[in-house]
Amino acid sequence: MRERIIIHVDMDAFYASIEQLDNPGFRGRPVVVGADPRGGKGRGVVCAASYEARTFGIHSALPISTAYRLCPDAVFVLPRFERYMELSGRVMGILNEFSPLVEPLSVDEAFLDCTGTERVLGILLYPGAGGAEAASPGEIARMIKAKIKNDTLLTASVGVAGNKSVAKIASELGKPDGLVVCPMGKEREFLANLPLKHLWGAGGKTLEKLRSFGFTTIGHAASSSPEFLAGAFGKHGAGLWELANGIDDRPVVTGYGRKSISEETTFERDVASDRQIEQVLFRIADSLTREMRSHGLRGRTITLKIRLEGFETFTRSRTLASFVNDTFTVRETARELYRQFDRQGKRVRLVGIGVSNLFDSVISVSEQLDLFHGDDPARGQDRTGKRQVPDALLDSMKGRYGEKITRAAFLPGLPPKKPT
Repeated sequence: MRERIIIHVDMDAFYASIEQLDNPGFRGRPVVVGADPRGGKGRGVVCAASYEARTFGIHSALPISTAYRLCPDAVFVLPRFERYMELSGRVMGILNEFSPLVEPLSVDEAFLDCTGTERVLGILLYPGAGGAEAASPGEIARMIKAKIKNDTLLTASVGVAGNKSVAKIASELGKPDGLVVCPMGKEREFLANLPLKHLWGAGGKTLEKLRSFGFTTIGHAASSSPEFLAGAFGKHGAGLWELANGIDDRPVVTGYGRKSISEETTFERDVASDRQIEQVLFRIADSLTREMRSHGLRGRTITLKIRLEGFETFTRSRTLASFVNDTFTVRETARELYRQFDRQGKRVRLVGIGVSNLFDSVISVSEQLDLFHGDDPARGQDRTGKRQVPDALLDSMKGRYGEKITRAAFLPGLPPKKPT
């Protein structure tokens, strides 16, 4: 059986690096992308941090107030998702030039299966060789890094191995702007001396338990037996043993890799006004569905997330009859879920919307148009396409003129418009 060439590409501090790219004055400085810190009193979290900011202990999902306390002199910027998605599209387009098998994991990370592309890419690398010279796995990775750097001015860390888990570990070892190649067929040896924290699939509790057995490296876990780890961790244990031994037969699956997509907003002060909360849900639905349409995604399950004062967090979900990505359906479903939720008079700290059960937007033979429920919001009314027309127009205008184009309902001073 031919050994695979699996490459993992992970952009370095993607959001923060884009801010440093677009703002030369930010380069070399700690940059934090996220909520407004408001002098250390801000609410919300960090979306991304530059490597300079990370030296202060700042990382994604950290409360923005904590980030400010750790480094008050950092550059704090609000996220610009339109710009990030633009560059993500360019990066994914570059990866598709090197292999037809690309599996995006997120906006800034993907696997490629370059097995069988060695001679084709060798022609690019050795144009005078008449196709006789094949590009090595390391040379292919270097070509990918150089193309990304040349076309976007951003850096990526790249890992190469015979399978996905080892390729991902390799890219992590080289960050930032690194290239690490595991010799094909030497995955077990490559992993053996690495600390346990690098073991794919091992979270905090799993690592703690592995260390309680006296294991300190991945090689220690590999030298045990699948039966021993299965006894300690159940079905998950046998899988851990395989990963520790560099065994991973999962294929690279083309298409968008995310299983769900979500967005949330933390209020500056806890809110009691239903009107204000529903207006924020409208804004979230607008932004979220625009991102879905940019990726050609639709989903069936809509989830409302709501966090009350005191940090009590709840979710409520509804699965529709059809796959949707229009703003109206997502907004109305989330609003109905909110109105059915009893918050018992408590104020709201955070609201969010998630869409899961995702599907590529190209209609398949098995997904026929719903002839009888074409305009029912509760049953995926978008099937006639009526709701897509204003969404498509708004997407087009935003792409041309930027964020200054918005819905009338979002203009300051105007009350929320009753949905039609």
